[in-house]
Amino acid sequence: MPPGGGEVGPARGTGAIRIGAAGAAVTVATMLTNALAYLVPVLGARRLAAAELGALATVLALAAIAAVPGFGLQIAVAAHRARWGTGDTARLALRTAALTAGVTALAAPVLSAALRLPVALTLLLAATTFATVLAGRWLGELQGDQRFLRLAAAMTVLAAGRYGGLVLGLALGRGPVACLLLATLTGLAVLPLLARLARPGRPAAPVPAAGTPAAAVDRRLTARHVMTACGASLAMLTISYADLILARQLLPGDASGGYAVGSVLTKGALWAPQVVTVLVLPRLAQGDRRARFAALALILACGTVLVGASALAGELAFRLAGGAGYLHLAGAAPLFAAVGALYAVVFMLVNDRVATGARWPAAPLWVAAAGLAGAALLVAPRTVEGVLVCALATAVLTATVMAWLTFRAPAPSRPPTPPPRRSADGTL
Repeated sequence: MPPGGGEVGPARGTGAIRIGAAGAAVTVATMLTNALAYLVPVLGARRLAAAELGALATVLALAAIAAVPGFGLQIAVAAHRARWGTGDTARLALRTAALTAGVTALAAPVLSAALRLPVALTLLLAATTFATVLAGRWLGELQGDQRFLRLAAAMTVLAAGRYGGLVLGLALGRGPVACLLLATLTGLAVLPLLARLARPGRPAAPVPAAGTPAAAVDRRLTARHVMTACGASLAMLTISYADLILARQLLPGDASGGYAVGSVLTKGALWAPQVVTVLVLPRLAQGDRRARFAALALILACGTVLVGASALAGELAFRLAGGAGYLHLAGAAPLFAAVGALYAVVFMLVNDRVATGARWPAAPLWVAAAGLAGAALLVAPRTVEGVLVCALATAVLTATVMAWLTFRAPAPSRPPTPPPRRSADGTL
């Protein structure tokens, strides 16, 4: 029996099958989450008045921003758990969720006045934010333990909690406040189930190598780790939407609408291979360079396929994304897809830097966002192509810098990795 009491893993072929099954499960869970998120505005457009729909859409956009600390918490917990094993994450997770909700609640009057929203909506936003951020703890534990089938189940449960109440409220013909109240209740209700999913089968903490000074091994998960991961998550969100925001500001209405349609291809190429990053993060935290190369190869292959498909079927892509009125932009389809494919690489490398404890892992992304804004405002022609070329150049430079920083960094110090184990759900 290996350390930790788990079984020795199966043969390599069987392990690859299980990893493939885990990847498929996480992909399905992600697709279900996106489908539920898409269903909300579709139902809202049919059940709410225009003013009510605008208010609900604005609050949901704010909720997506407020949920960023939850993603940071998940990354920090997953990386720490993969590298050092079990640890006390409860208090830090609770403080992170409470702080995020508290800041959101304090900002409620300002948001209500600036965005013409009912105060009840912005206060409910704070409550639902608490549940979403706190859920990041259990997702991170499952991800760090490489229990990906359970992670997929937890993602599905969280999606049901976040969007189930909204869908139910809209189906019943309720207004935005009632819908968000139901979403808050369902979001809080699923937290015990997430905790239960994360509880069994945790592996034991690795033991530091013999002779390693105690002072040299800091196995605590601290607020600094969470803040670093939160900053990286916010930077990734910012850079992925920066060109779309700039297009809205700089281009005429019709052109900005065309850019928004093209950005659907960007987001598709960006998020399609993200399951690879989810699966590889624990290995990255352990300094597994072979896993890094394999992940990069998969992401690059996925991006190449999507860019090639956009080049061959640009008209079809724009027809599906926006309709016949946007076919004049079909020639730019591979460029939109290339931006997303490059940022998929960037996101994996940023996660690598966070997982291995690099300082300021997201600094290049903030510099890139500022550079993109400067180039678009001062240099680029005020056309779809002008903004798109700036976005593509920024993505190329950012990917190059991140690759250079990642591959020049030494492998992180870590305790010896125990033999592969079969986790509680049968996944390596």
